[in-house]
Amino acid sequence: MTEDDDRVFKALADRSRRFLLDLLFHRDGRTLTELESELEMTRFGVMKHLKVLEEAGLVVTHKQGREKLHFLNAVPIRLIHDRWIDKYTLQQVAALADLKAELERPLMTTKTVQMNRVYIKASAQAIWDAITKPEWTVKYGYQAPVEYDLRVGGAYRGLASDAMKEHGGPDVIVDGEILEVDPPHRLVQTWRAIWIGEPATTLTYEIVEKGNGVCCLTVTHDVTGAPQTAAQVAGNIDGAGGGWAEVLSDLKSLLETGKSVYA
Repeated sequence: MTEDDDRVFKALADRSRRFLLDLLFHRDGRTLTELESELEMTRFGVMKHLKVLEEAGLVVTHKQGREKLHFLNAVPIRLIHDRWIDKYTLQQVAALADLKAELERPLMTTKTVQMNRVYIKASAQAIWDAITKPEWTVKYGYQAPVEYDLRVGGAYRGLASDAMKEHGGPDVIVDGEILEVDPPHRLVQTWRAIWIGEPATTLTYEIVEKGNGVCCLTVTHDVTGAPQTAAQVAGNIDGAGGGWAEVLSDLKSLLETGKSVYA
């Protein structure tokens, strides 16, 4: 078991911390004051629990003016599931299995911003290439090629995989426009799932080098006004894949081991 796994299991072992994750699942982007109001404990106690969750990567924060907003990050849960739940049925992972089931249930409310973060032992350039080059995107996640014109105003197209075409999917399943580009650290684009018929959303990739060959990849998807898109990318539609958490888990596996989780 890795040190990262230890931190995740430790964080999930506490009922109050699982409750905090449930709160963020139902409505992301909450302040400390909002979270504190839901728990019968001191502000300091809530801060300690949030710190454990942040250290485990299960919660990520974002500054908005003077406020610090807290977001659920499902990627570590997906990684633990891929490594452990499919292989073992142990009492100590029961709470994790229950939480995974909770996270995969249809959303009660629409999240307008979804944040997912993963730490990958790879260079920023390698991660950038894996996101933007079709020879890489066919190897993980939905295994579909992409086309990027990497300049402001340039076009983005997500093409259908062979499997998608066999099920009647169009040649282009997602399109968008490049809003910001700073290789290999930041990419902001619009993202519109053509088959859903909702307005374009905003997708941001941020790659930060952390030292020792490790980079932090944060994917922020603003799905305001697009509830079906929100459910799709959160992995909450049966038979439609695991959304960003699954894609990033698979990307990490590919870059670190050379193999997709599903190879």
